[in-house]
Amino acid sequence: MKKTIITVVGKDTVGIIAKVCTYLADHKINILDISQTIVQDFFNMMMVVDTNDATVAFGELCDELEALGEEIGVIIKCQREDIFDKMHRI
Repeated sequence: MKKTIITVVGKDTVGIIAKVCTYLADHKINILDISQTIVQDFFNMMMVVDTNDATVAFGELCDELEALGEEIGVIIKCQREDIFDKMHRI
């Protein structure tokens, strides 16, 4: 299984989760875990997704999610799980 960590941060608005999840579903990317919080109108979401059956390459996925984030006024970043783990290891 190829896992990717997706983070979404920005000012809270209607439809952020729907648009991100629709993009993922359209590209056969399964959400394994999701956490979302809103603190004083700031939206923060972290997702762990399975990109094993994705219809787009990893680089294209990251670029398209970043563009989607610009459209909806948030910052979307993605990282492979192994890189994420190494960056956050003490």
